[in-house]
Amino acid sequence: MQINLFIVDDHYMIIEGIQSLLVQEKDISWMGHATSAASCLAFLKNNQPDVILMDINLPDKTGIDLCKEVKSLYHSIFIIGLSTFNQHSFISKMMDNGASGYILKNATRPELVEAIHTVIKGKLFFSNEAALALQQSPDINIILTRREKEVLELIANGLTNNEIAEQLYISITTVDTHRKNLLSKFDSRNVASLVRKASQLNFI
Repeated sequence: MQINLFIVDDHYMIIEGIQSLLVQEKDISWMGHATSAASCLAFLKNNQPDVILMDINLPDKTGIDLCKEVKSLYHSIFIIGLSTFNQHSFISKMMDNGASGYILKNATRPELVEAIHTVIKGKLFFSNEAALALQQSPDINIILTRREKEVLELIANGLTNNEIAEQLYISITTVDTHRKNLLSKFDSRNVASLVRKASQLNFI
């Protein structure tokens, strides 16, 4: 499978450095780059990469906001946050807005290649430093009911609201209520972020 890659970063040294790291990867095809959010969105109107490496610090908009906008317009594109920042808040916000991974700009070639191959399979990837930052989670005082724990485990296993309702013998409305409560308690905007945070905090 050929993976079409695009990068959004306003530093040419970073763009050229990443391109040189990946030039020997036969299954990764370089589609080009953008140096701003506006030029990225303009490119995407006529081109659909599989994976975007997206800097968080852009001149006209944060990568966090751009990530949300791109994912709302192009659901099938996988986004990997690319940054020098390894603070928990930056990583969490990027993931909440739909990113599938987060790596730092000092990542090694094997780490970068692994990140691209991991997210294209629909899985999440964090570089070592990003993973360590996420482990320092502020969300350590979360208390779940027994039913919320059951629903959380089934969500993590990929079950739909209908399937969860059937398995637990409760209504779909009740499942939806539990799902919303879980998203709120873990301060997550989507299921991917919920499962990631719950896993990091050993709830699942």
